[in-house]
Amino acid sequence: MASRSADPRPESRSGNGSSPSIDAVSLAIIEQLQEDGRRSYAAIGKAVGLSEAAVRQRVQKLLDQGVMQIVAVTDPLTVGFRRQAMVGINVEGDMDAVADALAAMDECEYVVMTAGSFDLMVEIVCEDDEHLLEVINKRIRALPGVRSTESFIYLKLKKQTYMWGTR
Repeated sequence: MASRSADPRPESRSGNGSSPSIDAVSLAIIEQLQEDGRRSYAAIGKAVGLSEAAVRQRVQKLLDQGVMQIVAVTDPLTVGFRRQAMVGINVEGDMDAVADALAAMDECEYVVMTAGSFDLMVEIVCEDDEHLLEVINKRIRALPGVRSTESFIYLKLKKQTYMWGTR
């Protein structure tokens, strides 16, 4: 791993005052786990210059603070979900209420409030086109406050990365 001394990033990060501070060593640990979420604490410690125990403690702190999660990421196609779409939604009234209702739906993997053409963007993962139609037409459009939707069907996923948190 490259030396951290040439790293142009600040030694710590804190967002709006309520975010935890992340130092360069913690960022290096996160990078190691992004490359391989099953990497041992000993291997991570060797790469970042800490003991196994120190890495274990830092990882637990990052998990406890909600800075990161360690999860298994699946390819939806390989586990029976053949249709993915991004749905732009325009809302009348309280966006929070609609966003909360969408977040409660198992098919909605990603719900974000936006500024621009849509009030909300939602990523949906479904078994097939019939399932997608049911989710959009019978469930999303039926939510109080949903004014309109526009669907963007995924034809092919060209890139999906989880490395953005440390660049």
